[in-house]
Amino acid sequence: MNLNLNNKNALVCGSTQGIGKATAIALAQEGVNLTLVARNRDKLKDVLNELPKHRNHNFIVADFSEPRDLQEKVINFIDKNHGFHILVNNTGGPKSGNILTASLEEFENAFIQHLKCNHVLAQATIPFMKEEGFGRIINIISTSVKEPIPGLGVSNTTRGAVGNWSKTLSNEVAEFGITVNNVLPGFTETERLEEIIQIKAKSVGTTVEEMTKIMKSHTPAKRFAKPEETANTVTFLASEAASYINGINIPVDGGRTKSL
Repeated sequence: MNLNLNNKNALVCGSTQGIGKATAIALAQEGVNLTLVARNRDKLKDVLNELPKHRNHNFIVADFSEPRDLQEKVINFIDKNHGFHILVNNTGGPKSGNILTASLEEFENAFIQHLKCNHVLAQATIPFMKEEGFGRIINIISTSVKEPIPGLGVSNTTRGAVGNWSKTLSNEVAEFGITVNNVLPGFTETERLEEIIQIKAKSVGTTVEEMTKIMKSHTPAKRFAKPEETANTVTFLASEAASYINGINIPVDGGRTKSL
């Protein structure tokens, strides 16, 4: 299948590790010009060096706790360089914990880093997408959009908000050739999952190894996903082949989510 992504421009957030990094690499392998976004300049440079050298790749250093600054930096980049056909919204998950004990600050920080940043980036990139008659906004969220996950109270709440924001936006921009979809990773081999396993193991008084086995047993596939498996889904959604897929949630979870 020809994905027709050659020379498209993509802005990929949280692209120095995990699913974000895997997505940047997968898109670059399809001929996409990448602009990476994260807060650590050295890590951004490291990922940039892993991308194909014959493409026009860049990076933007930005902190997702400052949405206005993030938006300004992206707009300045667009003015000086080029617009984006593809936006991949991806930010590290909020702190684990039960919802009842969560502080207002935790909710505020999560709302800023996820919903507000997604929104300002969409506002910055959609004008060019409209001009091109082609746009893809892909939000990497969580299966908690469909089924809240115990012990992730703030995350469940914020992810649900992002899912509804995405669906609303998808209806407003579809006529311009722009699609907006959500990818919902399940248990994926990332630093975030390692953190969750350690917290769960400590809370029930077991080892990390035993908790890993338990969590794998809850997935029909009996294993965790590789970041590349989620990245491949994102890459397909970014392509012309997925032009009539819009406003949906796609779990990449090995069948763990019980709902349809």
